[in-house]
Amino acid sequence: MPKSLAVAEPAIDAKPFETIRNLAGGYVLPRCLHVVSKIGVADALDDSPMTAAELAEATGSNPDALARILRLLAAHGVFEARDGSISHSPASRLLRSDHPHSMRALAQMLGFDVCWATLEHLEQSVLSGEPAAKQVLPGGFWNYLEEHPDEGRVFDAAMTAKAAAQIAGIVQACDFSRFGLIADIGGGRGHLLQAVLDRVPAAEGVLFDLPHVVRAAEDAASERLKLQPGDFFKDALPACDAYILMEIIHDWNDADARQILTSVRRAAPRHARLLLIESIVPGTPGPDWSKVLDVLMLTLLGGRQRTLGEYRALLSGAGFRFEREIKASPDISILEASVV
Repeated sequence: MPKSLAVAEPAIDAKPFETIRNLAGGYVLPRCLHVVSKIGVADALDDSPMTAAELAEATGSNPDALARILRLLAAHGVFEARDGSISHSPASRLLRSDHPHSMRALAQMLGFDVCWATLEHLEQSVLSGEPAAKQVLPGGFWNYLEEHPDEGRVFDAAMTAKAAAQIAGIVQACDFSRFGLIADIGGGRGHLLQAVLDRVPAAEGVLFDLPHVVRAAEDAASERLKLQPGDFFKDALPACDAYILMEIIHDWNDADARQILTSVRRAAPRHARLLLIESIVPGTPGPDWSKVLDVLMLTLLGGRQRTLGEYRALLSGAGFRFEREIKASPDISILEASVV
């Protein structure tokens, strides 16, 4: 074939090019989600379609800018943009504050300026292995939330909503009727423990958390649910038949996590069971939310998501024997361990 008629070879393979391009600029999409969650677009939009101008007026935003952001989000399933109007999609309804499984607070929390700033310093975490938050938040993330009550309330709401979406699967997946006295270590407002006690009327519970957290959970106290303030790094834990730790260990590096588990082991009677509730990093190479969360833990807290093998090793080093993994949902597992 004459050179003038030859078909030119493509300079690049389009799919790898698109992969890198979309990832490199992909931070725009979640930032749009953070913003519309914060300004309450989903709350302003009810069952009837509205124009972007109407939504802009309701939220105090610029009509043109909001329309462009909603166009991008709609292209990814958050809202529907059609014939010049905006409607809800199943995903955008989750951004409404009144949705029974609302994710608005979670979207706001992941969009906190301080969370965004820690990711700006991701390179430091990669080079040092330390949380980038040390540069952004010298006092640490938990101290930041105490000093910024508005963000603290959003964080509490996000964790409560997230737990509420998971609790039904947890109480159905695990047989809690085996235990007479159940401790929820770092259990926040006690939503999981209350759900367990509702399911097992013969059981009693102890909610253990930091003093200021326990004070905020006073409404949960009852004859069957006792509150015990304390610090699991310093104070003795209660002697119970079972210990629940829901998404506590992933907040900490291996040394601190082992110290927490050792504190539980020190308090646990020989017959007790430990129930770690965590998102497990799968052994498969594909995308998984746990892998995203792992990087957030690295940069923000210095914690980590772990594989099942890493949890088994952690448990063994703290005086526990791994017994089994109970899948409570596709993205959350209950790891049951016995005392060695």
